[in-house]
Amino acid sequence: MKVVLDSNVIVSAFATRGLCLSIFELSILTNTVVVSKYILSEVERILKNKIEVPINTVNNIIKYLEETCEILDYKKLPKRVCRDKDDDNIIALALSNNMNLIITGDKDLLVLKKYKHISIISPKDYWKIISV
Repeated sequence: MKVVLDSNVIVSAFATRGLCLSIFELSILTNTVVVSKYILSEVERILKNKIEVPINTVNNIIKYLEETCEILDYKKLPKRVCRDKDDDNIIALALSNNMNLIITGDKDLLVLKKYKHISIISPKDYWKIISV
């Protein structure tokens, strides 16, 4: 199965080492993790500017993501879907590549629950599904 991990899940995986890291590691082993250049850019920006991770470490994380995830392009949505227009990039990625699942901690995405054929769930809810 292919899954989209939103930037906040990836950042949490590397910054906090909790549930999101477990989800990231399991997804890398059992699924194809799909990201976009937009997501990689967000991860890099947040790690550098908000969490203040050393630049060498950030570069290593981005390189690791490029090597382990499938980086796909997408077409912009014809109209706005999310409360936060930047989150439309995540929906567009999943929609353009016929994905069925987005895992995110972003409330602006989670409030949708579903968009067309795409389920949008939290890391906690995803963990409940895969640990059954």
